[in-house]
Amino acid sequence: MNDSWVSRAIQEINADIQRSADTHLIRLPLPAYTGIWLYLKDESTHPSGSLKHRLARSLFLYGLCNGWIKEGTTIIEASSGSTAVSEAYFARLLGLPFIAVMPATTAKRKIEQITFYGGRCHFVTDPCQMYAESERLACELNGHFMDQFTFAERATDWRGNNNIADSIFQQMKHEPFPIPETMVMSAGTGGTSATIGRYLRYQGYSTRLVVVDPENSVFFDYWHQRDKSLNNPQGSKIEGIGRPRVEPSFIAEVIDEIVKVPDTASIATMLWLEKQLGRKVGPSTGTNVWGALQVAKRMKEENRSGSIVTLLCDSGERYLDTYYHPPWVAQHIGDLSQWQQLLDSSPE
Repeated sequence: MNDSWVSRAIQEINADIQRSADTHLIRLPLPAYTGIWLYLKDESTHPSGSLKHRLARSLFLYGLCNGWIKEGTTIIEASSGSTAVSEAYFARLLGLPFIAVMPATTAKRKIEQITFYGGRCHFVTDPCQMYAESERLACELNGHFMDQFTFAERATDWRGNNNIADSIFQQMKHEPFPIPETMVMSAGTGGTSATIGRYLRYQGYSTRLVVVDPENSVFFDYWHQRDKSLNNPQGSKIEGIGRPRVEPSFIAEVIDEIVKVPDTASIATMLWLEKQLGRKVGPSTGTNVWGALQVAKRMKEENRSGSIVTLLCDSGERYLDTYYHPPWVAQHIGDLSQWQQLLDSSPE
């Protein structure tokens, strides 16, 4: 291994961290929910545009320090989009070739961003083929399969060191309820929910962790049944979250509650949130906020006060041809009117 190249690569990533300010914490007004405060951690402001910037950075550092990534190593990742965009960003930063193995249905904007950073897209028809195809390419090219679904939970320092949970608690210090009553998180790899859940326990906080799971994902059933053989070949329609199999990085034991969210509710909430913020957000943010609103509703019914924190995962500009395109939504997601009426009639 070229130790000097690895040292320079790690230094380059650390320099990139210093150039990037922390992401914003947005307070979303809910006037009718007196004493209940909802916050969105805006991960769309990372250089590569999403929450996955943190994961990609951690995976690269993990691979470099383990000796898996060397000068000239081709990086391969199985990803439905955002992780691939962020890994392509870091691969270009280090001058490494990058290949994203992804479903053919991935949003066009994400594909364009991957190629913008110099990455190449390799498509599969069945989402469950992504893993085997990534391993095959890594073997064929003598490359490194990042395998976010295995290493996400172990590549991130969950104790602190300005991880996402630590950042949230630092930013909440001067809020009316600085210790959140509940944190709401959707799961793709499961790495972020594992990081948050472990951090809460390590720090001794009473904050509850609620995971929201879209349709056709196995995480909800796994949390209840603990059957690792669960499989749903149909796959999630909410890009970036939900999985057709139980991923190694999904740690069920650190989660206090898991909620199944209808796809139509996710997209209706995404569109509702655009009106509240004045800008577009991605579909997984709709899933997160739907879950957060259900927590707020329950707190109000129980006459409890406190704060709720969830994530704004990425910008909606990536989904103009899909989730923000009504004909596409009608064909692939379904009728949103039930949830839109509910959101519009609910207190804001």
